[in-house]
Amino acid sequence: MTSATKILASEAMRAWRAGLRASGRILVVTNGCFDILHAGHVSYLEAARSLGDALLVGMNGDESVRQLKGPERPVVPEGDRARILAGLGCVDAVCLFPEKRCTRFLGEARPDVYVKGGDYTLETIDQGERQAVESAGGRIVFIPFLPGRSTTGLLEKIRRL
Repeated sequence: MTSATKILASEAMRAWRAGLRASGRILVVTNGCFDILHAGHVSYLEAARSLGDALLVGMNGDESVRQLKGPERPVVPEGDRARILAGLGCVDAVCLFPEKRCTRFLGEARPDVYVKGGDYTLETIDQGERQAVESAGGRIVFIPFLPGRSTTGLLEKIRRL
């Protein structure tokens, strides 16, 4: 698969997901903005992929990134961010979603394992996301971040140059 063919629209993602389920493969799902890809992202995605047979990344569209991160973000437009993520060997598919929260996306993806960063807990995760995963029989796993690796930190460093 080329990186371009790993970027799935919602309908294609649902069909892809059905194929995984029919073959008994475990789907791991994570989500985020992935604005400026860095070593922390790659480490996190590799760890997520190790928890199952396929990794699907739900990626916030540009407007939802602005809502979450502010008017100067994203730095990298959604088509480029999706292509970069899809180019990683640990990522099996990428699906953009326009909403600020990924509840609808999770309901469609029906992950066996949903991965979030270690800055979350079961109590602090969006409860709609939690319900979407758990009601479909999935479990939630938290993976710690690499210390000192963040897009916000990179942007602050660039501003100081």
